[in-house]
Amino acid sequence: MNIIGAGGHAKVIMDILMSRDVKISGIWDDNKNLREFFGFKILGDILSLENENLKDSIIAIGNNKVRKRIADQLDISFGLAIHPKSWISPSAELGEGTVVMSNVSVNAEVSIGKHVILNTNASIDHDCKIDNFVHISPQVGLAGNIEIGEGAHIGIGACIIPGIKIGKWAIVGAGTVVIRDVPDYAVVFGNPGRIVKYNPI
Repeated sequence: MNIIGAGGHAKVIMDILMSRDVKISGIWDDNKNLREFFGFKILGDILSLENENLKDSIIAIGNNKVRKRIADQLDISFGLAIHPKSWISPSAELGEGTVVMSNVSVNAEVSIGKHVILNTNASIDHDCKIDNFVHISPQVGLAGNIEIGEGAHIGIGACIIPGIKIGKWAIVGAGTVVIRDVPDYAVVFGNPGRIVKYNPI
């Protein structure tokens, strides 16, 4: 597996892969001052990875917009990183490039898009639909039948009640309790969650 990006998020993903005895081929990063990262050699800049015709890479970058930009630029195949101490229902679907960290629960008929991060101790209940490039932070609780649009970021410890729709590229702040739908690009904080501003497109 090739790791794209050399930061803290990459270390967690590498731990997941090594716990499953997945061979890490090397790291690809645009920082020209880095030669080695977490005990592995930096093999080149990110876009040069495409010329190597290598299979199964993971974009190990937490920023949703950066992850999307890299995925759009690279015409390569992407793998999955799933921690052995997570639970994923047999009826759930996960898109390529998605990362599932320790103690995550993904329940029945959940649909997860591409390049999604399901972070430590997150709980995703039945029939949720999570679009591409979403980040579900640690300790987030999603009740059933929630829809989350592309690129949305759900902050640490947030809770969302059943049937809610979170718009694309929205941000739900840490500890927020969401009891009503969140529009595209909205930033929501508080208990109950209220819109405080809108992100620029």
